[in-house]
Amino acid sequence: MTEQSESGRARGAGGGRRRKRPAKRRKAPILIAGAAAVLVLGGAGLGYVYFKLDGNLQGVDINAQLGTERPDDVDNGSLDILVLGSDSRSGDNGAYGKDEGGARSDTAMVVHVYEGHKKASVVSIPRDTLVDRPSCTDGQGGAVAGERRAMFNTAYEVGGPACAVKTVESMSGIRMDHYIEVDFTGFKKLIDELGGVEITTTQAIEDSKSHLDLAPGTHALDGEQSLGLVRTRKSVGDGSDLGRIQLQQAFMKAFIDQAKDVGVLTNPAKLYGLADAATKAITPDSELDSVQELMGFAKGLSGIGAQNVHMVTLPVEYDPRDPNRVVPLEAQSRQVWKALKSDLPIPAAATKDTATGKADGVVK
Repeated sequence: MTEQSESGRARGAGGGRRRKRPAKRRKAPILIAGAAAVLVLGGAGLGYVYFKLDGNLQGVDINAQLGTERPDDVDNGSLDILVLGSDSRSGDNGAYGKDEGGARSDTAMVVHVYEGHKKASVVSIPRDTLVDRPSCTDGQGGAVAGERRAMFNTAYEVGGPACAVKTVESMSGIRMDHYIEVDFTGFKKLIDELGGVEITTTQAIEDSKSHLDLAPGTHALDGEQSLGLVRTRKSVGDGSDLGRIQLQQAFMKAFIDQAKDVGVLTNPAKLYGLADAATKAITPDSELDSVQELMGFAKGLSGIGAQNVHMVTLPVEYDPRDPNRVVPLEAQSRQVWKALKSDLPIPAAATKDTATGKADGVVK
């Protein structure tokens, strides 16, 4: 992610975070792929497909829903994005389980791109983390009451994207520049368009819930298998969401590097297929809901490889009152958020001796 160009749309009143810095950014398996697809699209000069691809993007106006009661817009050259993977079972996602009502954020990552856009840190927030969820306004303008000791992923369930963003901002004290949501089915199709992702497992993974069965060794995962891997939980480590996060982070690093080596510039059909899948896979905030804006954002991502992305999990411990939940370690969590707010590396001490899920190294 190198220096980014202005994206072409002025930020609305109260909606900008760092107004004088270059364009925008975001992350997560799908996010980086989406950006890569749009980047090669722009590089190939295929402007004639912009209109069609724009039709794939449905933006969410987070700024209008959040109003002005937000952390300060710190202008230090960095960018922060909340990336959520929705566990909705509606539509094509019904193949992955029963829809029991509201969708929840199955995966949550805060992506911090440092000044200069040469490196990034990613903080995964376990969905089972107990937090004090603030009151918020949902997508229909309705009031949603706050709740103490609420699971983190209920914020999206009760109030949608804006409530999820407000909860993260309340936890971190950091204003999110952007929001990107990734869909199960879109993720699968994007990986298939990419041609799969190669990973190596150091032990067998057999998970009936995610429908994944991998022997130890190197595998080229297709979309269905990739989705299974990032959803796997019970069969690795201690069977917790923390172990699943470790699998997701390992997969993401493989994904980042392989997405950069797709070689689509000489294959217009593959180029278009990747860009089409990428723009269908995500729901961005309203400042990234056009191909032109995504291009501006994507041009700032090209300089960051997996070796320049530092991934951690929010420092947590298992809740003494409920071993199926985790709670933030306050002092260490403050270290994480303070570092990002100051555009500094996350200190190693912040994640020392925290709950991990015990699945580190299962996927390389």
